[in-house]
Amino acid sequence: MNLRQLRQFLAVADELHFGRAAERLGMTQPPLSQSIQALEEELGVRLFARTKRSVALTTVGAEWRAHARRLVAEADALPDVARRLARGQLGQLRLAFVSTADYSILPLIVARFKAAYPEVEVALQEATSDLQIEALLAGSLDAGLIIPQAGLHVSLDYLPLVREPLVAAVPEAWIADGRVTPGRGGTLDLDDVLDEPLILFPRRIAPDFHDIVTGAYAVRGAAPQIFQEAIQMQTIVALVAVGLGLALVPQSLTDLGRSGVRYLRLSGAAPEVETGLVWRKGEALPTVAHLVEMAGDLAREG
Repeated sequence: MNLRQLRQFLAVADELHFGRAAERLGMTQPPLSQSIQALEEELGVRLFARTKRSVALTTVGAEWRAHARRLVAEADALPDVARRLARGQLGQLRLAFVSTADYSILPLIVARFKAAYPEVEVALQEATSDLQIEALLAGSLDAGLIIPQAGLHVSLDYLPLVREPLVAAVPEAWIADGRVTPGRGGTLDLDDVLDEPLILFPRRIAPDFHDIVTGAYAVRGAAPQIFQEAIQMQTIVALVAVGLGLALVPQSLTDLGRSGVRYLRLSGAAPEVETGLVWRKGEALPTVAHLVEMAGDLAREG
């Protein structure tokens, strides 16, 4: 069975006349009749009930027509599907993101991409920067939003997208009992809490972010009292909420409202953290090319 036979079956099913169907197909009647007979023999099913004066679909033929028409329509659409895949207007984009990006650049870039390419499936997954890099190198991920690491692998490209200051996430209970006293305008002097327990990402999964935080302590001649490590920003904030320690988090995370936590701007020059897009050099996927172009536009917009 082939597409040519299916088209011939549909022509006869529509016309219910071999002569008219042959004319519609641009062929003579005898080879059309032979082709339909061969199709029925291959299927082991009668599709048409024939008499000398009439042709009618059998019950099976009538039911089968919808399936055949759908298959032929899908086959006819394949050339356009191939062209749209080549243009990056169809397909899938596997995009990972660090938890902090969920509150900053991720919603904007995904919304713009989906608006421009609504038929591309964006498969999102949350993952730490180190796991994203591993997945990119293994080919199981197309692009990622990461906190950059020094010495990025030579086979990867990186585009910085957003820089934002860190703020302090402090247990409200600490403020209520006077353990922490916010300054004017809801600020916090980091010098006042250097000895307080800190909740932080493990260095192995986010070395640059870890070093930014510990570096803020180092310039003050102190070492942070790391009480607990967690790999998800939401978990870090949850631990702050129950009073286990404070955390330094990107400013965009203040949109994560949670009872028991107060976000305080750091007085003076606050350390900043960067989030950017990473992908494989020479990536051939057009969907990735569109994403990179769109990310570049966002970076230029500031």
